[in-house]
Amino acid sequence: MRIGMALNYSGGFKETVAELADYEKAGLDIVFVAEAYSFDAVSQMGYIAARTERLEIASGILPIYSRTPALLAMTAAGLDYVSDGRFTLGLGASGPQVIEGFHGVPYTAPLGRTREVIEICRQVWRRERLVHEGKHYTLPLPPERGTGLGKPLKLINHPVRPRIPIVIAAIGPKNVELAAELAEGWEPIFYVPEKAADVWGPSLAAGKAKRDPELGELDVIAQASLAVGDDVAGLLEFGRPMAALYIGGMGAKGRNFYNDLARRYGYEKEAEQIQDLYLEGKKDEAAALVPGELLESMSLIGGEGFVRDRVQAMKESGVTTLNVAPLGRTHEERMRLIEMIKDIVG
Repeated sequence: MRIGMALNYSGGFKETVAELADYEKAGLDIVFVAEAYSFDAVSQMGYIAARTERLEIASGILPIYSRTPALLAMTAAGLDYVSDGRFTLGLGASGPQVIEGFHGVPYTAPLGRTREVIEICRQVWRRERLVHEGKHYTLPLPPERGTGLGKPLKLINHPVRPRIPIVIAAIGPKNVELAAELAEGWEPIFYVPEKAADVWGPSLAAGKAKRDPELGELDVIAQASLAVGDDVAGLLEFGRPMAALYIGGMGAKGRNFYNDLARRYGYEKEAEQIQDLYLEGKKDEAAALVPGELLESMSLIGGEGFVRDRVQAMKESGVTTLNVAPLGRTHEERMRLIEMIKDIVG
């Protein structure tokens, strides 16, 4: 089981990256860099590549709508080059509020577009002349849709690897099936190991039945806040605002994928109440309704025995990369948490 973490630079980006070198020494295997509607992730990942030696670097995630498929492939190849083969391309559809609101691009056919983006990326990395006739992307552009001067080109440079790992962030049934079929890795959110088989098992099985054996086993990447000790239970409360934001505010009524997930976990009533309150602007009231059981079951916050049991449950459910958020007050405490969890999973 690999140990990863999402980059959180609320205390300063360069300061956080400086700390990554210590986390790398403590046993951290991979860092994920988000891209929402803040600074772009690509420039940050290039900086991280220059400041680390062994640490794998992943986008967590790059939205499929804000770059062309060929640019996604070029970007991945470039990051793999500057990191000496340490890059993983994390992709996802994001949501209509961000894609249509911030990028001004129609949020259409996320499944079909993801499939074609993956096909095009792998074609580019193989340095084939880029010819693709799909439902959503046609390369070169047909004459009737442009000047007619488009040529089937291939990537000038030779990539470090002809197949860069792709991770798909997905929680919906069809998205998860697609990830299990086509990607090297799958990254869900709000992962509860005891409920994973019921919620995602059929989708994973359907996708794996169509999976190319050359892709290898699916890397399952689960996220969990981490704190180890006899007096850390109160830290669970820090997860309430974020859970409420996703369950209540990440999407409109009927178009919130995280709200749907909470309902599939069995929290139908709570999910509806959290969303109603959040959309009314009552964020604190919404956060108060996030079930404590949910916060605990998707965390690694507790005594060492509890954390060991939760890690074992993660392993038994199929998790192969554990993406932790160490909740230490100082850099030294966070580094110690990385060392501890590395020892526990080992």
